[in-house]
Amino acid sequence: MGCLPLPILFLLGLLIGRALGGTDGALWGAGIGLALGLLLGGLFVVLVRRRR
Repeated sequence: MGCLPLPILFLLGLLIGRALGGTDGALWGAGIGLALGLLLGGLFVVLVRRRR
């Protein structure tokens, strides 16, 4: 998994927010994408550690 989902979700949120809400939407979309990426990354780490 690595760190690739963070910038992907950041950019995806930015583009979706820009399309739906202009400049303010781009900021909110980027923030939500970054938070979602961090949350999913943390969940992945917890699941990998639990599996051992």
